[in-house]
Formats: sequence, C-alpha cells, structure tokens
Amino acid sequence: MKSNVETIQEFYNNKNLPVNLQQEPGQFNVFRIEDCVGKNGTPAKYSRRDFYKISLVRGSNIYHYADKSIETKGSTLIFFNPQVPYTLHAKDDSDDNTGFFCIFKEFFFTEKLRGGIGDLPMFMPGNKPSYSLSTEQDKHVSQIFQKMIDELNSDYRFKYDLIRNYVTELVHYALKMEATETLYQHTDANTRIASIFAELLERQFPIESPSQRFTMRSAQDFAEKLSIHVNHLNRALKTTTGKTTSHHIAERITSEAKALLKHSNWNIAEISYCLGFEEAAHFNNFFKKQTETTPTAFRSA
Repeated sequence: MKSNVETIQEFYNNKNLPVNLQQEPGQFNVFRIEDCVGKNGTPAKYSRRDFYKISLVRGSNIYHYADKSIETKGSTLIFFNPQVPYTLHAKDDSDDNTGFFCIFKEFFFTEKLRGGIGDLPMFMPGNKPSYSLSTEQDKHVSQIFQKMIDELNSDYRFKYDLIRNYVTELVHYALKMEATETLYQHTDANTRIASIFAELLERQFPIESPSQRFTMRSAQDFAEKLSIHVNHLNRALKTTTGKTTSHHIAERITSEAKALLKHSNWNIAEISYCLGFEEAAHFNNFFKKQTETTPTAFRSA
C-alpha cells in the first residue's frame, strides 16, 4: 500500500493558491480562510499531509480525524499533524466560513522547540485536537493570527523567530483550555481505524539501509500509538479486512523480507536485524512459517 500524503506544494496547487513557498526552511505560511474559499480548488481528501496545520474555524463544520468524526460549532481552534489523516468541511452552506490557518513543516520548530512539536499533546495521534472558543477567546486567537500575517509581510530580519513565538503562544493558549469535541458514531469508524493502522504500518517501509529498523511489530504497539485497546484494533481490522492485526504485520514483514532478499546484498543477519528480529534464527523460523521455505533458499531460487 502506498501512503496517500499531500505535500505542501500539492496543497497550494489543490487550493489554486499562488505558490508561495517561503524561503524559511520550515515553509511557514498563514492565510485568512475567507481569502481561500471560492478558489474552486480540489476538495480536501481524507489523507495525511506532510506539514502541520493550525486552524481557527467559525460556523458549523465537521472534521474527520483518525477514527473520529467531530462536529464543531461557533469558533474552534484545531491542530492537525502529519501523522494522522484528516479532512474538514462545512456542515451546511452557511456564509460564516471565516477564520485563519497557518501551515508549516516540522523543521520550522526542529531547533527551537525542545522535544519536537510532534510531542505536544494536541499534535499526538491519540489526543484531542480541537478547542472550542468563546467570543473573547476567538478575539484573542484572531489577534495572534493577524500578527502572524502582519509579520510575514514585513521586512523584519528576525520575523520567523517572532512568528515561531506566535505559534508557540497559540499552543500554550490551547494547552490551558480543556479540549472539547462532539463525537458521532459512523458506520465507517472501523474503516478509519484500519486506515490509520495501514498508514502507521506502511510508514516504516521501505527499509533502505542496514541501520534502519522496523520497531512497531506487535498489535499492542499499534494500539498504544492509536490510544485504543488492542481488542478494539483487532475487531476493527477483522471487520474491515477479515484479517487480524498480527496477520497484517506478518504479511508486511514477509513482503519486505522478500524484497530485501531478492534486491539487496545484505546478509541474512542484517536483514533479520532490520526487520526487528533479535536473532537470525528467529527470522528464519518466521520466514519459513510464512512461505514454507527458508530465506537462503528463497534468495537462491
């Protein structure tokens, strides 16, 4: 399975926005939502992006995030991260489609934020990313976004350092609030869980060097990443695919093992290590169970 990831370049193209990739390595940009609607761009798809996005949205909207479908009313501050597929659309044809959003690559914070932005609660896959705002809170958050716009258009030498501070202010403003959401039971909730699982699994491949290692190898590993019980994950995958979590993991490891055996000159021990096996003998037993042949015999066939 190939991951469906929208790049920041594709975002500009899909929205029919002028391509304006900033020279700053983090490619930060900020927009008013009302300046982007009516562009007749490609409708947003339920997929991962390769950039972070923070949005202040107003009106009645529904966003699909991980395995949840969540309704927002009034003003809502939402944090989207590259690890989790999402899409957002207006619930009705209301004209109140206003607000702001900023986008940036992880590098924008790599050297500035201790531990990385992905470690913050609102950007972690299993946590709640939405924060309902009162009128006063909306005013405060809007002012922060407006400062970003003003600074981005300035010629101040250190404007990106200042913009980083504004983004950090948004983060801490949200962290002091209680995340709120209204969940809707959807018949495709299991499908969404299966989709996230597939993304997490596939993201670990291909193995491109002997030093790279496949680390998420058990159903429990994936369940913890998704913040759901392992039984919930197994049921979702069994319902949507007819296969267990362990079956999917074993199939993907086997597929990668075959590729490495046929298309690399790494020895069996190196391949075993890359695929997460502590001993080459364990890999041999696994491969033979899956294919009814040994790694050495498969390579020489």
